[in-house]
Amino acid sequence: MFYLTEIEDYVRVEPKLFGLATLEAVRQQLKETYAEYVSKDLGKVVGVVDVLKVGEGIIIPGDGAAYYKSRFKLLVWRPEMQELAYGIINEITNFGAFMDLGVMQGMIHISQTMDDYVSFSKSNTLVGKSSKKSLKKNDLCLARIVAISFKTDEPKIGLTMRQPGLGKLEWIKEEKIKAKKAAEKAAKEEEKKVKGKKK
Repeated sequence: MFYLTEIEDYVRVEPKLFGLATLEAVRQQLKETYAEYVSKDLGKVVGVVDVLKVGEGIIIPGDGAAYYKSRFKLLVWRPEMQELAYGIINEITNFGAFMDLGVMQGMIHISQTMDDYVSFSKSNTLVGKSSKKSLKKNDLCLARIVAISFKTDEPKIGLTMRQPGLGKLEWIKEEKIKAKKAAEKAAKEEEKKVKGKKK
């Protein structure tokens, strides 16, 4: 989920930025500091939105940089358990699929791709034995986050598509059409029963 987070902290501005106006130097330093930044508490920083306040700078002897107490806003993405996530399949392997969630990447184990026995085909797709559904690179999907681990530099996100309303977008559309037809058929049969009782 995306969040706007306001932070107050000392920003260490490197000497290479001293030629800029203080506000711009702090902004540039924040962009550099938070590029590719990930933490369990904050999530993944997408970007620096605004620098709200910059205080007086201080210099620490032996350190060539200046420190400015600053308040700034960051746009972050923090994955949440049970969150629904749209994405595009960017890699298929014999053990599952990797899905690009825009900010991070998630992994769908082969057993979690669909409610069927799934096999890895030579054409680099995952195919369901009974349903004949196939999952391949560049497919648009809807998945649920079921595991999150921050033990490595890049968080690991586990996904599932084995729940109603999840999976490849084409599958979801087909299921909705089938459900609508089944509901219409049931309504017609109920209507016939009611008419039969009236006679």
